[in-house]
Amino acid sequence: MPTLYSIQYLRAFAALAVVLFHAGEKSGLHFTIGAAGVDVFFVVSGFIMMAISDARSASPGKFFKNRLLRIVPIYWAATLLMIAGALAGAFPNLVLSLPHVLGSLLFLPVASPSTGALWPVLVQGWTLNYEIFFYAVFALTLFARPSARLPLLALVFGTLVAIGLVMPPENPSVGFYTAPVILEFVAGAALAKLWQRGAVPPATIGLALIYLSIAGFAAIQIFKLEFDAWSCGPLAIMLVTGALSLEKSRSVPKIPALAYLGDASYSIYIWHTFAVSVAVKILSSASLPPVAATTIAVVAGTLVGVLAYEALERPMQALVRGKRTGLWRLPAKQTERQPVP
Repeated sequence: MPTLYSIQYLRAFAALAVVLFHAGEKSGLHFTIGAAGVDVFFVVSGFIMMAISDARSASPGKFFKNRLLRIVPIYWAATLLMIAGALAGAFPNLVLSLPHVLGSLLFLPVASPSTGALWPVLVQGWTLNYEIFFYAVFALTLFARPSARLPLLALVFGTLVAIGLVMPPENPSVGFYTAPVILEFVAGAALAKLWQRGAVPPATIGLALIYLSIAGFAAIQIFKLEFDAWSCGPLAIMLVTGALSLEKSRSVPKIPALAYLGDASYSIYIWHTFAVSVAVKILSSASLPPVAATTIAVVAGTLVGVLAYEALERPMQALVRGKRTGLWRLPAKQTERQPVP
């Protein structure tokens, strides 16, 4: 099935933005806006799930099982490594507790005994808590006919966000599921519907949306503007919409190296912090400027993610599925209606 290169590239850029965010955070070069890569991931995730499910019939149980097989093996491997490291004294700031460990493994938001924040043992796994929640709700919508799935998803997530705004839950773990960031999944699913109908904007408008999105992200970084789902979510939606517009017009070049990083984006996201932490710790003794230290840490984090993709993710996926999964690809039925390069 043809590859949507725009989606591949967005996955790659989003992962690298998060790597840059964490590398800069540790080396003193604060690239806060890099965290917005998560917003792009959420929009892309909503798009992919809706596009694939509408063209490939799957029971709710099978859909959810497939998503767990995709997400769990690598995440659990990294989480168990963190736990082993903490027990061995390698992570002195990581305090373990049974409820927190279980919550981390089961994708439930449990307050960390180390910081009090709703972060799992592997900090960046907080986004996977949202992903699994989205998959669970989306699986339930599969009981309905395809035309009703987006309205149902919007109703559930819209209601949760409305409750969070009107009556903020006192329990942070409950409030986790009413955060406006979950609307980004709905936006991605809506984009999938537009894509299926060939209703995405023309390339000229799409290019303008990309420019405006990048300018918006840059403004947030430069002027230290409000940084949350209400500001970054719309920019992420604009970016994905613009990319799909270029895809529709066959204006997206094929760059194998960048597409490969899109393939490896999940492993890069999960494993990069191990390399970034080690690299920055080593480089701090060399008194390198923050820009140099951040650059080296980003390269190290990316390389470790790529190695993990080849050595762990691909073999694990082959083991649990019998073949590699192509999550970034549109189903054949869809590509017949809307051909892509």
